[in-house]
Amino acid sequence: MSSIIQSTSDALITPYQSNITVPNWMVSSMEKVMQYYVDKNLRLDTISTDRMPKPVEGRKYMLYAHIPFCHTLCSFCTFHRFLFREDKAREYFIALRKEMQMAKDLGYQFDSMYIGGGTTTVLEDELARTIEHAKTLFPDIKEVSCESDPQHLANPEFKQLKGLVDRMSIGVQSFNDDILKMTDRLEKFGTGQQTFDRIMAAKELFPIINVDLIFGFRGQTDEVIQADLDMASKLDPRQITTYPLMITHQTRKSVKGTLAAPHGEMVNQYRQILNRLTGQYTQLSAWAFGKANNEGFDEYVIDHDEYLGVGSGSFSFLNDTLYVNTFSLKKYQERIAQGRMAVEQQKFYHKKEVMQYRFLLGMFSGRLSRKYFRDEFGVNLDTALFKEMSSMKAIGAIKNDPAHPDRLIVTDNGKMMGLLMMKEFYSGMDNVRAQLRQPLTDLDM
Repeated sequence: MSSIIQSTSDALITPYQSNITVPNWMVSSMEKVMQYYVDKNLRLDTISTDRMPKPVEGRKYMLYAHIPFCHTLCSFCTFHRFLFREDKAREYFIALRKEMQMAKDLGYQFDSMYIGGGTTTVLEDELARTIEHAKTLFPDIKEVSCESDPQHLANPEFKQLKGLVDRMSIGVQSFNDDILKMTDRLEKFGTGQQTFDRIMAAKELFPIINVDLIFGFRGQTDEVIQADLDMASKLDPRQITTYPLMITHQTRKSVKGTLAAPHGEMVNQYRQILNRLTGQYTQLSAWAFGKANNEGFDEYVIDHDEYLGVGSGSFSFLNDTLYVNTFSLKKYQERIAQGRMAVEQQKFYHKKEVMQYRFLLGMFSGRLSRKYFRDEFGVNLDTALFKEMSSMKAIGAIKNDPAHPDRLIVTDNGKMMGLLMMKEFYSGMDNVRAQLRQPLTDLDM
């Protein structure tokens, strides 16, 4: 094999060789540790509330808006969503814009906006109207990120979002038709080649296109992953995100043993991803890669310590407290009609718990900083989180940066640990969503 490869810019670069040395038993042990902390800290021991706090002067906030509708429901997805009904969806967008006004009336200002789902683009005209409304209410918004699926890219109405959305993330999952068929996406969204062509045509609409891929599917051999990465690289998007398949309590029966690959394959697959994308892209987080290292990406919680969520099923994190909006569409409409925001539960987190969460994000993003913990919490990171720091150093996940005493270098082992910890955290959040959705009946639609 040649010792050099050709990059998309025709420059010659040395192939990256990842240095992940953690054995599978250590990966399994870390998963169990994370499951313990996730079960402990994400328990639904919330208390009821019907109001959001006012903003704190001088703090920066991000606005999150949730669109809980999809034309089809994927078996491996546990986000808060309902089957699309146009009348319900149009009513929902109207209520969503009213809730944004309520946030404005509380005194909030936002510098960025993230729109998630569900499928955010089920009604492009309503989405465009909602983004325009947000930018009018909150003129400081500099970037709007949005999600969609490959099918909607082909809609002529999709062009309405040009000039409104700065970053569009496309849920591809895989370009391999066998994987798409196994996950029931082939009939819903078309072939891998059709998806490729649609994304290529949509690139001119948005400054940033992100291609979402998932690894960890059954039958996803090294060759299949390589082909997926090659197809994504050929598109040359600004960003590529490579999520591990997440197994939660409610998807375990439908995913484990049917859709999911054997657990031990994850390390090798992640090593392959690092080797293929490093050099062409800068690593933004354990699973996100971008052309520049200063642009927003899917894990908005990394760049924003505090955010306010609007819409049914959205979360907010404000003043060390997690706020949860009602998951019932019926209750959501009733609350907004009464002039109340949709929040109905809250949970306070102690300083140590928040620091552990920030440590997780630092590992995941590769931005672990002693200065951050000193400035934000008034603590010495090495002593305040002695157990966490010692364990990560012991397995070679982090090391001191000789050029910057306050900065820690997250190694390839650390990236693997960061990916693993974030995967378990998100799985825990999915379990929380499932518990909140469990009491819902047809009347809540």
